[in-house]
Order: sequence, then C-alpha cells, then structure tokens
Amino acid sequence: MLRLILLGPPGAGKGTQAEKLAEELEVPHISTGDILRQAVAEGTELGLEAKKVMEAGELVSDEIMLGIIRERLARDDARRGYILDGYPRTLPQARSLQSLMDERSEPPVVIANIDVDREELVRRISGRRSCPNCKAVFNVHAQPPKKSDVCDACGQKLTQRADDEEATVRQRLAVYDRQTRPLLDYYGDRVTPIDGQGTPQEVFDRLSSLVGQKAERGGRS
Repeated sequence: MLRLILLGPPGAGKGTQAEKLAEELEVPHISTGDILRQAVAEGTELGLEAKKVMEAGELVSDEIMLGIIRERLARDDARRGYILDGYPRTLPQARSLQSLMDERSEPPVVIANIDVDREELVRRISGRRSCPNCKAVFNVHAQPPKKSDVCDACGQKLTQRADDEEATVRQRLAVYDRQTRPLLDYYGDRVTPIDGQGTPQEVFDRLSSLVGQKAERGGRS
C-alpha cells in the first residue's frame, strides 16, 4: 500500500511523475487542482463553498481545501493508497494534513522531493509552448515542434502562456521558496530527495525505486 506526498518546485515534473506512478500502482493521483474542480463540478457542499470563494476572486481557504482532501481520501479507491500532488503547499496545510493522518490512524506516508537545478527549472518552464487550437504542448528545448512555433498536429501557431514567461517563472519560484520550500525543514529526514535531472523516464525509475524500497520497509523512512 502506497501513501505518497510528492513535493518539488514548479517545473520539477511532479504531475507527470505522479500520474505515471499512480497508473502503474493503481492508486489515485490526487492533484489539488483536479479535486477542487471535481468538487465544484459535483456540487458537493464544500465544492459549492469553494465555487463561491473563487467567483469572488479570492483564494480557497486552507479549511475548505482540507475538507475536500478529507472527502477525497475517504473514497473507496484511496483505501489501497494514494499520491498527493500539490498538497500540502504551506506549513499550516502540512500541520492540518498531519492532524488528519493522525485522526485516520494511518501509517507514516512516504515523502519524496523532486530536486531540480533552479536555472534548469527556468529553462524548462519558459520553453513551454502550447497550441491554442488542439491544446498540444511542446517544449522548445526538450520536445520542439518539427517547424518552429507551429503545432505538429494542426498547423496552428504556438503560443507561450503569460505565466511561463521567464520573469513570471522566477517570481513563481520565489513564491515557492517562501511558501513551500519550508516544508522540507518541517518534514526533515522523513523527506527522500529524488534527482529530477534527466529524462522523465530516468526520474520515474528513481522514484519507482524509492517507492519499492519504502514498501518493503513498511513506509518507514
């Protein structure tokens, strides 16, 4: 049984790795953005609360997010384990999550941090290009289109999202340093670093190896 908290800065590839690992192990990949949208779409009590907050242009509170996480972890498919991606992001969220784990009498979770060089993160994110028509995504450095700035699939001109521009990327990383990086100190030696350099498959192999080792040891660090 795997219960994994996957940490890492923007551009580290958490979503890609979590999705692939979840598919291989047949456990849910719980992304906060996805479950928030799902709760809103399903019209749950907390989802309706969150919708009201978002429509007012405000941030969803930690209390609401914890409630949505609580509901998601209570579903049948999470009994065999789960991968948390994007939660917790702050120290208050981490403390609340620990209280929830204690309440559920769960065994210790595996905590992994995908570590990538800062300039490589900037390069990865600022190199992203997407197709406004078919939504295909490319990267000018790692997965460039066959023809510069043109979508391979439909021939539409590729665009760069405003939040992927270099100045914005550096600001996003600064926010990560202030809000989320302190989690590494909070969790301390419970965190296992994963080298995030290399191809997605190489990173996945390292993460899979960690998960296998932790499973053999019952999730203990």
